[in-house]
Amino acid sequence: MAATVSATRFTAVAAGALRGLRWRCSPPDHHALLFSKRPGAVSLNHRRRFVAPSALHKADIQAKDEGQPETLDYRVFFLDGSGKKISPWHDVPLHLGDGVFNFVVEIPKETSAKMEVATDEPYTPIKQDTKKGKLRYYPYNINWNYGLLPQTWEDPSFANAEVEGALGDNDPVDVVEIGERQAKIGEILKVKPLAALAMIDEGELDWKIVAISLDDPRASLVNDADDVEKHFPGTLTAIRDWFRDYKIPDGKPANRFGLGNKAANKDYALKVITETNESWAKLMKRSVAAGELSLV
Repeated sequence: MAATVSATRFTAVAAGALRGLRWRCSPPDHHALLFSKRPGAVSLNHRRRFVAPSALHKADIQAKDEGQPETLDYRVFFLDGSGKKISPWHDVPLHLGDGVFNFVVEIPKETSAKMEVATDEPYTPIKQDTKKGKLRYYPYNINWNYGLLPQTWEDPSFANAEVEGALGDNDPVDVVEIGERQAKIGEILKVKPLAALAMIDEGELDWKIVAISLDDPRASLVNDADDVEKHFPGTLTAIRDWFRDYKIPDGKPANRFGLGNKAANKDYALKVITETNESWAKLMKRSVAAGELSLV
């Protein structure tokens, strides 16, 4: 891979005008995207293309790597059909209709590089998080595809009375996608929410929406938290425990969870999405202070 620009990956996502349309997916390749927790152990032999109806090709979104993975310079930018940079946080639509939402993948399942949208950089590309100038890794692989719901924001000035008065963490809402396929960094999946976990991280509220990709073979079987327990037994507990404990190996205390330490149901998850989408809209209208956040 070149030191400055790697191979371009293509992902397509329905914009607001695509509501209700079905997408066709070309056969996937058979190369895996693998991140170990050791720097340098990376394979990026991957390419997947989602094809929209030809009349809607201008709505395609292209994810482009710049720099080399597992370096401080690495970024995944998003381009619209004309090649213009857009923000995966602000410009990818949230709603697809019928309870379906777009989900932007930051961290593929079974990897440990802590990738995240750079909320303070123009066009909010995906990068690897750092601490004291060093790249960050989870102490062990995350077992689910992880990323964000676009056009959502957890307002740090809003104290949630239902979750111990905790303030929002100033980030988009996180998604834990429980499907069987390992997604790619920058891929955009159509998902349906199933449950919500109210994680409290150092006093800040950091929602985890549990969802499943509509492409997953078992997607039709699960529509609420109870279905997850039936068809993915132990998964909700495993997600809670993973996020509760992942900081402990670094000498930090365990995270806590509100709402009785249990996963809330689908309706509650939809309520969280609606509220945080409204908060994002206020942010974009400059009704609340943006601070260092990029609104481009």
